[in-house]
Amino acid sequence: MKILLVEDDEPLIAVLTKSLTALHYVVDVVNDGEMGWNYGSTFEYDLMVLDVMLPKLDGVSLCQRFRSHGDTTPILLLTAQDSSTARVQGLDAGADDYVVKPFDRAELIARIRALLRRGSTNPFTSLVWGDLVLNTSTCEVTYNGQPLTLTAKEYELLELLLRDSQRVYSTDEILDRLWSSEEYPSEATVRSHVRRLRQKLAVAGAPHDLIATVHGRGYFLKALENSSTLPAATVQKSAPELCLTSVVSERFSDRRLDSQQQYLAFLNQTWTTTKPNSLNQVAMLAQTVRALHVNPLTVQQQTEAHQVAHKLAGNLGMFGLTHAMQLARQLESWLIGDAPPQSGDAALMEALAIELHQEIDNATAIQLCQLPNGHSPLLLIMDSDPNFSQSLEAIAKTRGIQTAIATTIAETEAWLRSAPRPSCSDQDPAAILLRLPLMPTQVNANGKTTVLETEPVSLVQKFAQRYPAVPILVISDRSELSDRLKIAQWGGKLLLESSAAPEQVIIALTQLLRKSHTPANVMVVDDDLDWLATLPTLLKPWGFNITTLADPQQFWTVLQTVLPDVLVLDVNMPQINGFELCQILRSDPQWQRLPVLFLSVRTDFNSQNQAFTVGADDYLCKPVVGVDLANRILHRLQRVQAWSS
Repeated sequence: MKILLVEDDEPLIAVLTKSLTALHYVVDVVNDGEMGWNYGSTFEYDLMVLDVMLPKLDGVSLCQRFRSHGDTTPILLLTAQDSSTARVQGLDAGADDYVVKPFDRAELIARIRALLRRGSTNPFTSLVWGDLVLNTSTCEVTYNGQPLTLTAKEYELLELLLRDSQRVYSTDEILDRLWSSEEYPSEATVRSHVRRLRQKLAVAGAPHDLIATVHGRGYFLKALENSSTLPAATVQKSAPELCLTSVVSERFSDRRLDSQQQYLAFLNQTWTTTKPNSLNQVAMLAQTVRALHVNPLTVQQQTEAHQVAHKLAGNLGMFGLTHAMQLARQLESWLIGDAPPQSGDAALMEALAIELHQEIDNATAIQLCQLPNGHSPLLLIMDSDPNFSQSLEAIAKTRGIQTAIATTIAETEAWLRSAPRPSCSDQDPAAILLRLPLMPTQVNANGKTTVLETEPVSLVQKFAQRYPAVPILVISDRSELSDRLKIAQWGGKLLLESSAAPEQVIIALTQLLRKSHTPANVMVVDDDLDWLATLPTLLKPWGFNITTLADPQQFWTVLQTVLPDVLVLDVNMPQINGFELCQILRSDPQWQRLPVLFLSVRTDFNSQNQAFTVGADDYLCKPVVGVDLANRILHRLQRVQAWSS
């Protein structure tokens, strides 16, 4: 599939191009908005990725121009401006998604895949044609369960044919879709790739004419005998494919650490050229600030300095230099807006520039722990059996999971009190594994049984209170119903028998992490600005992504942007109230199952009854404490997961 990237930031271009081409996307890169218009209006693309701040024509204006000319190609905007106003402006211009720098590479790729699926005639992750399976998430291709080793262009050609299996692709169309505009291959190149792809499929057992030719017109996938020609959708949930998907997923997990190290090496190589440029940008900002001591900044000086600070913040965040990114954003905040900074601001801005220069200068190498959003999750293991815990540690390492091990209850409680971190990590544990043995007991003269040591099941409760958003996996030989109930009530998410092998434990843990990896998107609509300002802090321990909206008139636009997992509505709002918003939501098939919680000062029965009548799932009364609101949200999310599985 072909992507147009309109971006003038060279380090970001390098990182994105490498990531996208590694996934077999064809990428055209241009450096300004006018050139983006020339390419986008001339060539056919499956997706356009536009930076907001571009020379000659900004990304929002470019997006508006495409939409005004009837171009429906999916558009994703990239920007360092993290504000609801900027998001709404981009979406109102016609963008399909909006990603803020610095972004997690995996999340950005997932959003790109989602947009490409939305615009594709075949939106499924696994493309299936009889015994032929192409998994777009892992880039694995198999025929009858046998893996095929394909070149990048062979993979892209096969994916193109599978995505629209009812279509005959001409040689010119294939050239346009699989090669960038800077390449000029001949028609013979296409014929050569088709021939080699046919040979590899035939070796795996496919018919020689699986890729058929219509002379004078092009190539297509031959209809399957004795089967429907509908692609993927009719067979995606069949048992053989689910089995294959599981195998591929495990294979993909095994390669994760190596891929991570390769990406880290690439970032360090890119940083060697980016660092001097970043230092030069800081020097330019410092020079502008020094000029402020003498005279106010001109509009041009302010605009140029703001653009430098904006791009610098995005770059530094991409390399995981969080503190340096925050300093650049502080400088950017001084330089944005209609009111220019005054001479009295110069001293503080100069101090920020000096500190920013030191931060960048000290960053000699990018460390794995610096990468955003936990690329190497931490698993805390409490286990008194060193052999078992070491086996777990070795298997976890192959899947890119770092571990911390406590062998006694005392060590575990000490870890809870001080919460030490591995030397290259500043994150809380991504998961906690507790292996609970049978506790020694004694029977006294009255026949009463007492436990000789502290009840270890209480550790589950302690961890759940300290890390409410972290999944807890418990291994225990205590399988009585009362024990299972106690573990579940105190926060255990999964209970395994003590006979489970280390491999089984890590597989179960990986599945548990996969379910809880993406933070839930919670959208809150309320006209109380003070309440909205406190919500992110109130719900921070549970790791939710919080989007707040004070203007209900913007509800539909923001809803389609955020794609929330849970919606929290106030009742009393100007122009349109929460009951009416819920009615609008429930009238749309896409949003009929979205969990909706009302949070209101109204405590009367009629208001609560009306909320449930229009489609509410829950109703809470203000004031509310964070743990109560979080538990209601988590409960609704669990119900949705249970329904979907």
